[in-house]
Amino acid sequence: MSWGGSLSDWPRLRHGCANAGTRSQCSLNENAIRGAELIAIYLPMHTATRLAAQLIPQLRKQNPGAHLCCYGLYAPMNVEYLRTLGVSTILGGEFEEGLVQLAERVGRNGNGNGTSDVTQPEPLVSLSRQKFIPPDRHGLTSLAKYAHVILPTGEHRVAGYTEASRGCKHLCRHCPIVPVYKGVFRVVDRDVVLEDIRQQVTAGAQHITFGDPDFFNGIGHAMALVEAVHGEFPQLTYDVTIKIEHLLRHRKNLTTLRETGCLFVTSAVESVDDEVLRRLEKGHTRVDFLEVNRIFRELGLVLHLTFVPFTLWTTLDGYLELLRILRENDLIENVAPIQLAIRLLIPAGSRLLELEEVRRLIAPFDASALVYPWQNPDPRVDALCERVEEIVATSEKRKLTRRDIFEHIWKGAHEAGGVEAEFAAQPVLVSRPAVPYLNEPWYC
Repeated sequence: MSWGGSLSDWPRLRHGCANAGTRSQCSLNENAIRGAELIAIYLPMHTATRLAAQLIPQLRKQNPGAHLCCYGLYAPMNVEYLRTLGVSTILGGEFEEGLVQLAERVGRNGNGNGTSDVTQPEPLVSLSRQKFIPPDRHGLTSLAKYAHVILPTGEHRVAGYTEASRGCKHLCRHCPIVPVYKGVFRVVDRDVVLEDIRQQVTAGAQHITFGDPDFFNGIGHAMALVEAVHGEFPQLTYDVTIKIEHLLRHRKNLTTLRETGCLFVTSAVESVDDEVLRRLEKGHTRVDFLEVNRIFRELGLVLHLTFVPFTLWTTLDGYLELLRILRENDLIENVAPIQLAIRLLIPAGSRLLELEEVRRLIAPFDASALVYPWQNPDPRVDALCERVEEIVATSEKRKLTRRDIFEHIWKGAHEAGGVEAEFAAQPVLVSRPAVPYLNEPWYC
């Protein structure tokens, strides 16, 4: 049997509410596609799913008899749409065992003539505990072609990626992990993670991104792991993603993160409006966020912030308040500009659909966009969202600094709100040096 594999390199992707990814693109191998009995496409995020939907018709044309499989977080969330595209097997959650079983089944019984088998024997979503083995990364594109970490000095560090855990214990309404994992959390054995890091260091990694939805879901596992990694590779740096509420609850462990080489922590703040945070069930408040920022400054740790600033409940005044808080707390450098343009996604299965007010405001599901469309009650807010997206896109093409882009957004938002928009003349804290960051901002 020939195996089509994933159609791109195994992605070094983040997933979750603020998830995006670093990636390496490669050309499709048409000979491999035509000769494959099984073609599997990884869908860890919304963008990947939309790209796959454009690619699948091309694959079916090149090899109409291949058995198509989609696997990953967004596969079971879009099962009905993927079936209409001719995808035969859909696997979510802990999908590795299902992939192996599928490959063995196709090898024994053939490819099923490419038909859509809605009664697939493999579970649509598996949350079973698996015995992990180190990933086989042979044959992948060089790590140097993926994202780099850029330090304030201008130094670039080659970045690798691994996961110490999957799923999440929390049930934030807007998070795409929740409809699949439903509060279940799975640990990857420490020895497996360490072996994966070893092979990436051998391949040139100078920094590791831990792609866990929340690194502190299993605090004991997390701390033992970073201490082991630092003991073996004292020069290796890393970054992690942790909820605001966990950063407060486990603040005593933050010093260990700093001492073991943590360059920065990413946290999905999402909003500074307590009412929006309540609706999203984020588990923290504005005060909690500002306290975490204070703690990080005190410890000399870097906090990267992600937001969903445009929601059904966003007001112009609320958006201006977000910009004001970032500016007054000297956090402009800590926010990738794209984070100030993110619009709330409501995918199939989202817990946001539990809210009657959301069901009342959304339009019917748009299968091509894979979301329930919505409009803000104030059309000026939607217009501002489009304007901020344009500002970010054009400014990044011009390679403007984060502070320059923020000033353009500041002026545009104040104009939208009919407020006088002075910037440089207003008092601000002394600007700190640029913070370390990955050169590919990530989001869903």
